[in-house]
Amino acid sequence: MFILLLNRISRHDNVAVAIEELIIGESYIEGAVTVTPKNTIPKGHKIALEDISVGTNIVKYGFPIGHATEDIKMGEWVHSHNVKTNLGEILEYQYHPEGIGSSAIQTIPATFQGYRRKDGRVGVRNEIWIIPTVGCVNRTAQLIAKGANDNCKAVEQIDGIYEFTHPYGCSQLGEDQSNTQKILADLVNHPNAAGVLVLGLGCENNHIEEFKKVLGHYNSERVKFLAAQDVEDEVECGIKLVEELLAQAVLDKREACPISELIIGLKCGGSDGFSGITANPLVGEFSDKLVANGGTSILTEVPEMFGAETILMDRAINKDVFSKIVHLINDFKQYYEDHHQPIYENPSPGNKKGGITTLEEKSLGCTQKGGRSKVIDVLRYTEVVKNKGLTLLSAPGNDMVAATALAASGCQIILFTTGRGTPLGTAVPTIKIATNSEIFKRKSNWMDFDAGVLLNGQSMVSVADQLLLHVIEVASGSLTKSEQMGFREIAIFKNGVTL
Repeated sequence: MFILLLNRISRHDNVAVAIEELIIGESYIEGAVTVTPKNTIPKGHKIALEDISVGTNIVKYGFPIGHATEDIKMGEWVHSHNVKTNLGEILEYQYHPEGIGSSAIQTIPATFQGYRRKDGRVGVRNEIWIIPTVGCVNRTAQLIAKGANDNCKAVEQIDGIYEFTHPYGCSQLGEDQSNTQKILADLVNHPNAAGVLVLGLGCENNHIEEFKKVLGHYNSERVKFLAAQDVEDEVECGIKLVEELLAQAVLDKREACPISELIIGLKCGGSDGFSGITANPLVGEFSDKLVANGGTSILTEVPEMFGAETILMDRAINKDVFSKIVHLINDFKQYYEDHHQPIYENPSPGNKKGGITTLEEKSLGCTQKGGRSKVIDVLRYTEVVKNKGLTLLSAPGNDMVAATALAASGCQIILFTTGRGTPLGTAVPTIKIATNSEIFKRKSNWMDFDAGVLLNGQSMVSVADQLLLHVIEVASGSLTKSEQMGFREIAIFKNGVTL
């Protein structure tokens, strides 16, 4: 076992990452380079491995992450005070397909214990969900869930009854109302839900009959509807409908399902200087393994692809998918411009404190969650996954909105990497993967898996195998920390006016 003090990710890099705080005057070795810090270098931050003149690119991961705004001497701290992004605005792109993929990864006969629904899809939970059509009945949904959990005996035979509140469903126009309806419809149809009570008020824009037009065909045994204005006691009526859903839900049993049935969302939040060294490439290794075994992974957070988008474009399986990625990127940039906001107002203060300087640096680390597999499809916001393999999904970087979008797209589980920590949870199990062992130990009530062991000499392949086993355990019923703590929220993307 050994502990690195500096990490030069690519041989082309002119900076290295401090694995521990580096002290002024001490000498540290990275390969053939010996460097003596001229400043105290915080853990997770960058140190110059050579003299870098003003205007010269700062190179990390083998790619430019910005340029020096002043002369930087070997051993100096490299961060926001002396680095600026290279990124511009909306761009034109050329397709340069590459041959890298995950086909060389060994296939494995792994299975998990899931719930196969009547439509053939597989869930990893057998829950009853209460989904309001409008925010006016949020508290009613909570009371129904509480009453059913307290009074329905059959609840002990399933994985729980949960409500998913939100502030929308009325006073919205155009795309906003459509997005609200589609996200809610996607959740109604989610395979992790054995049964769903759709709860309306009665006078909202998104009233039940209007919502049914978006929902389309549904199984009346697993989807029930209640308009609160139509009954005397909406809570009592809601509990009775939940009891009917429970009677069907208890008939579903776990059975062995191949990991090719897994659809896993890939998300990061509160990134730090280790995200692109440990947790994100680890998730990328897992994703490649899953894809090679016939499964599906979905990468989102489009603004956190800016600066690394050409890497994804060159991995498009064909020119049509390449064109979809171009639109994915440029449409999101146009969204910023339409609202007169800077496209590259990123990273966040927490990211910078953790060692990330520019959006290019954040994106090059973020996109590693997608591994090396070919990109086989691109989904619009609210769209449900159709094909197996690595897919991109249009959604912002906001943790809750992106996590909800992943769940709505069909993901049964989300892998969420973080170096700063968060208790966040959404409609589906959310596995928190710590980028460093310190945060894993300090926030043990939040974190599920420690990727920081990669800094102590454990191999990427062996840790990815451990992560796969952990995902199989969660898919088979083991609760994540956010599930244990009751963090189950959704958030819907809003763009337009509110009446």
